[in-house]
Amino acid sequence: MSFGKDNLKKVWRNSRLQEAVDFSVEIIKIVIISLAIIIPVRYFLVQPFYVKGASMEPTFFNHEYLIINEIDYRFEAPARGEVVVFRPPYGDHTDYFIKRIIGLPGEEIKVKNGRILVFNKEHPEGIVLDESFYLASDLITSGDYDKVLAADEYFLLGDNRGSSLDSRMFGPVKKESIVGKVWVRGWPFNRLTVFSPPPYNL
Repeated sequence: MSFGKDNLKKVWRNSRLQEAVDFSVEIIKIVIISLAIIIPVRYFLVQPFYVKGASMEPTFFNHEYLIINEIDYRFEAPARGEVVVFRPPYGDHTDYFIKRIIGLPGEEIKVKNGRILVFNKEHPEGIVLDESFYLASDLITSGDYDKVLAADEYFLLGDNRGSSLDSRMFGPVKKESIVGKVWVRGWPFNRLTVFSPPPYNL
């Protein structure tokens, strides 16, 4: 028994149609699986952030692309020296700021004579904070500030102390306002960096 040309064409068309259907189904599966992975990661674990302005220079420059770790602070407290993205304690709360954690809950923070003094259990008489790991040794932290931080408050400063709207002006930031910490600088490629807290003298 043999097939005629019409039957062969029909079989070929059905085969091609089945291949196209199978291919489409596989593409749909891939898209669904990808979305199932990407959406939770994007909204609950990490998110991109573009630096705007000069308040964190020279650590971060305008238009650099950062990846923010949103998950760690659900299990551990923010650490001194970590750079965080947060909602400022004023305005419409749709903007995000980027600053460095300087003071921790329960500490007294003083800004005086161009220096930052930290008072805590380990240093009840106060100690001048050494920020030489990421700031120039001759950099001055201007202002006159004295505040004891509450149990859920952090004192945040920009690295560009002469051009930064930070806790010296708007006060401490509550933990609930902190979105996450800077994990990776992804752009520009020649400045690709994975970040960790710097060392301090306390």
